[in-house]
Amino acid sequence: MWNQDPGKRFVRVYQQGAMQVMEIWVDTLTGVQYLFHQAGYSGGMTPLLDKDGKVVVSSEYAERGSRL
Repeated sequence: MWNQDPGKRFVRVYQQGAMQVMEIWVDTLTGVQYLFHQAGYSGGMTPLLDKDGKVVVSSEYAERGSRL
């Protein structure tokens, strides 16, 4: 899942829809996941939160970060 190009900070890991797009992006430096939603000419991005209101961090990042 992690981007092989070191120049890209964000990678898209999920995409749904065509006219109304919903995507999940991961910050490759922090592992934080973001939800992006676009409808027509407008859109927005926000951190994904779990049921307790904490930011969702990719489990792959946790494994990768522990090896650094």
